[in-house]
Amino acid sequence: MRIAANIAVGIVALIHVYILVLEMFLWDKPAGLRTFGLNKDFAKATKVLAGNQGLYNGFLAAGLFWGLATGDIHVQSFFLGCALVAGVYGAFTANIRILWVQAMPAVVTLVFLGMG
Repeated sequence: MRIAANIAVGIVALIHVYILVLEMFLWDKPAGLRTFGLNKDFAKATKVLAGNQGLYNGFLAAGLFWGLATGDIHVQSFFLGCALVAGVYGAFTANIRILWVQAMPAVVTLVFLGMG
């Protein structure tokens, strides 16, 4: 079960790398506009804020990769918990899809960690 948990942690980390790329580099590009349902004017006005959000997603990914590299399930659990809280908050304040894209993978992975 530990192998499955490690794979799941890696997937969650990659999700956050993808979010980082979308928010920091593609926010006002077609991929970002389409993903987040934005218009060009709004994206241009909020690009700096989105970059900051992306940076935080990068920190989540870095922490998860750190946990994988060290094999420390406490580090992994902490950063998965952070991803879960961020996902729930985002779902309530921005878009319900965030619950499924960010929070649910964290929950599933925490369950795998608990079973490992």
